[in-house]
Amino acid sequence: MRMDDRTKTYVERRTAEGKTKLEIIRCLKRHLIREVWKNTRDLRLTQADAALAA
Repeated sequence: MRMDDRTKTYVERRTAEGKTKLEIIRCLKRHLIREVWKNTRDLRLTQADAALAA
């Protein structure tokens, strides 16, 4: 939470909204897993398309 500028901005915004540090971390984890899931799903679809084309 202290290295990435986007995360710093996000933490500042959430803190201004009155969120606690634990709530902010929970939100960050949710965001991260959504991104991981999206990338994993996209990769699987790409691999499936490549298998069908072969």
